[in-house]
Amino acid sequence: MLTKVYGSSVFGVEATTITVEVNIDKGIGYHLVGLPDNAVKESNFRIAAALQNNGYSIPGKKITINMAPADMRKEGSAYDLTLAIGILKASSQIKGDAISDYLILGELSLDGSLQPVKGVLPIAIKAKEEGFKGFILPKQNAKEAAIVDGIEVYGVENIKEVIDFFEGNSTLEPVIVDTKKEFEDNLEHPEFDFSDVKGQESIKRCMEIAAAGGHNIILIGPPGSGKTMLAKRLPSILPPMTLDEALETTKIHSVVGRIRENSGLMGQRPFRSPHHTISDVALVGGGAYPQPGEISLSHNGVLFLDELPEFKRTVLEVMRQPLEDREVTISRAKFTVTYPSSFMLVASMNPSPSGYFNDTPGHVTSSPTEMQRYLSKVSGPLLDRIDIHIEVQPVPFEKLSEERKGEASKVIRKRVALARQLQTKRFEENKNVHYNAQMNVKQIRKFCKLDESSTSLLKTAMESLNLSARAYDRILKVARTVADLDNSNQIKPDHISEAIQYRSLDREGWLG
Repeated sequence: MLTKVYGSSVFGVEATTITVEVNIDKGIGYHLVGLPDNAVKESNFRIAAALQNNGYSIPGKKITINMAPADMRKEGSAYDLTLAIGILKASSQIKGDAISDYLILGELSLDGSLQPVKGVLPIAIKAKEEGFKGFILPKQNAKEAAIVDGIEVYGVENIKEVIDFFEGNSTLEPVIVDTKKEFEDNLEHPEFDFSDVKGQESIKRCMEIAAAGGHNIILIGPPGSGKTMLAKRLPSILPPMTLDEALETTKIHSVVGRIRENSGLMGQRPFRSPHHTISDVALVGGGAYPQPGEISLSHNGVLFLDELPEFKRTVLEVMRQPLEDREVTISRAKFTVTYPSSFMLVASMNPSPSGYFNDTPGHVTSSPTEMQRYLSKVSGPLLDRIDIHIEVQPVPFEKLSEERKGEASKVIRKRVALARQLQTKRFEENKNVHYNAQMNVKQIRKFCKLDESSTSLLKTAMESLNLSARAYDRILKVARTVADLDNSNQIKPDHISEAIQYRSLDREGWLG
């Protein structure tokens, strides 16, 4: 007897429905075809034990199982439940007339209980698109899948529950999630808040500008000056994610199994901080069977690279294309996978090999040659893609011992959101541009026009500070954001003068 049951596989960040065909015939044998990996091949042992421990069995006949499309590799243990239900139906141990209306996934334990699986959000989205009535999966994943409206999601703990459901002996209650409420609850309670930061008012202002314009930023300062503390609080002042952004971000984290059990939609923007020993594949994504890397996991959020010169040069170089294109393409001989990676880069570094500025009293100074060697670890093309360079000085004791709290993230975020609204309106005709940092040269010339006094100020600054040509466009972009925070249509001289301060690494003599 031939039976068809439906499972699903995730490729990139999109799901593909897998048709599991089970045929039982005369003879003896168990044949599983359709490019299964070892985890799928081993499923027959888990299935046999799970069925036996629940009063059923694998029939002693010739069982042929095909997982279509047969030319796509099937990975992982998520097909255990799909295969088990297919075998029971094909061997007439259960009736299950409505089995083909449901997508079924789950890893089986030997006692028949179900373990959580990866990638259920993109799978639920695909199941809804293809018109499935319901999605049966482990209870731990149910809340994540229930984010998708228009499909009934059933979370189960044991294979017996699924069998009883198809036999008509019991009913399953669909999991209901109020996506909007959950999204708003997550939004109002950031883990880190700018009110915790003592002093550093100028750096907080700089972070506000970076958040408002989506600018990449590098913080240069000695150990203990608060670079990491400031970076961790940046997501709390970024504009709230839209529902679409939240879905897209949750989808990527779902694929790699980074969603916490029994949780649904991600409301907070992601913050990723990989260690400097990370490989280029772990950062960008890839592998024999590609997975998203850290830059995709920070999509719609912040990627923080602490101690930037300590990262391997090759690792930093592979980031250049994703920073420009806001997506990562991983090519193999047989296929190509694209992952989204629109993130804000925040980097930090010490000002010298000794860790301190050369004019800091009581510390060993580094020679210009040592400084040059240290800074050359970070390539010019990568620094080219960082709009704001800011020096972070240590906080004096008087500020650290103050009782007064700083401005809360919630207050700063309101100003940032208003500036982003101006940019959304400005770029409404450009689908690929959403904020100032994404402007190309043509858009800079159109939206960053200067009056005579501003032009004169910028010219004087570039000549006197020996700023490089690459700094010119960056200064204009940042000045445009400063003007937006000021709710000004025109870029004024004070906006230009503030933007000029944020190009430390371009100044000739900074190395000395």
